[in-house]
Amino acid sequence: MIQKPKGCNDIYGREAKIWKYVESVIDATMEKYNYNYIRTPIFESTELFHRGIGESTDIVTKETYDFTDRGGRNMTLRPEGTAGVCRSYVENKMYGDPTQPVKVYYNGTMYRYERPQSGRDRELTQFGMEVLGSDDPLSDAEVISLAVNIYKMLGLKEIKVNINSLGDKDSRDMYRKALIDYFKPHIGELCEDCQTRLEKNPLRILDCKVDADNELLKNAPKTIDYLNDESRERFEAVKEYLDIMQVSYEVNPNIVRGLDYYNHTVFEIEAKVEGFGSNNVLGGGGRYNHLCSEIGGPETPCIGFASGIGRIVLALELEKIKMPIVEDIDLFLMYVNEEEKKYAAYLAQELRMAGFIVDTEYTGRGLKGQFKQADRLNAKYVVVLNSEDLNNNEIRIKNNKTKEEEIISLDVLIYYLDEQLNAGVEDDYHECHCGNDECSCDGDCGGDCHCHHHE
Repeated sequence: MIQKPKGCNDIYGREAKIWKYVESVIDATMEKYNYNYIRTPIFESTELFHRGIGESTDIVTKETYDFTDRGGRNMTLRPEGTAGVCRSYVENKMYGDPTQPVKVYYNGTMYRYERPQSGRDRELTQFGMEVLGSDDPLSDAEVISLAVNIYKMLGLKEIKVNINSLGDKDSRDMYRKALIDYFKPHIGELCEDCQTRLEKNPLRILDCKVDADNELLKNAPKTIDYLNDESRERFEAVKEYLDIMQVSYEVNPNIVRGLDYYNHTVFEIEAKVEGFGSNNVLGGGGRYNHLCSEIGGPETPCIGFASGIGRIVLALELEKIKMPIVEDIDLFLMYVNEEEKKYAAYLAQELRMAGFIVDTEYTGRGLKGQFKQADRLNAKYVVVLNSEDLNNNEIRIKNNKTKEEEIISLDVLIYYLDEQLNAGVEDDYHECHCGNDECSCDGDCGGDCHCHHHE
């Protein structure tokens, strides 16, 4: 039997519905913030990731899926989304668009060859956002607030933002020198990878998973102690905008992020999730003002964020968060003979086009088996087509919960279903997920609660 590759997953059934729900919340929230969807290729030139992400990062040195195509070109399955977005921004000359900044978001598969574990796969799906063309600290705060609001809309609680600043080039160069001076006398106490990183990119040592508990890393110099006045003022402005937006945060000088292109603001967002263990981080991002120029474009200030959807889905399930997942159908059509089957095909098409969720029999089951199938599909109503009823332009429809049955005219079937299915809609799911304990729905939202905290 052929099996799926290690670190990859088949997503179907209820889990797939949760994924689609998460994606719908992302789409709706992005629209509110005026971010436009962007789709870039799954594979790109290997050079893009080597130049963009950085030769010294674990992603490039250990985790990329590289291959040579039939034309002899070196290609790589994308390990993250930002580099591809920047390539598109430069190649399509979006920097010439007068509507600056360019605000985009993506949702797609990424590929990293790493040890599979819970919430971490070789094929992963990430959503992310990028603001290209703005150096305003407000754009940093907006990206952070947008990400936080998506998590809150999904129902996750105790969202925590950890924020730090790497500063500008001068600040980062001073910090780099301080790290080298600090680690050099003790480099033999660190892992082999960290010994290689010392001269190439000492910030990567702080991100090391092998030496994470080493006291050397815990006592290493902090980035914020090496910020020049301009970088410090910028960081203070970002924090002030977060305060204005009522986004709570904590300055964490240990946040450096793992990619070479970051400068100034870097951040990670976590939620309290029982079962995640010590790592509750759901996503992160930061500012990268030099990536576009690194890949051949103009100097462009940018800020972005990315989050794994699989990890979000896992968090929602572990927290047992109630979601408006449709796990039933409106109507199941039954039949016995061929003529009734043909009419079922016609009627199913008409009702689907009218907006109802309808299914019918496809495997030749008898009526008893069809009733069981209707129950398995959680059908709200069932119809047993009967040639005699059809000749009288009538139909027998049964409430599959109360078992009450009525005979109605075929001419009013659509109106009947619409009235019955929408009766008591105000009692449907309308739990508020804004994360504010003081917020409550007034029960008149029609299942689409949008309190003022969501705006």
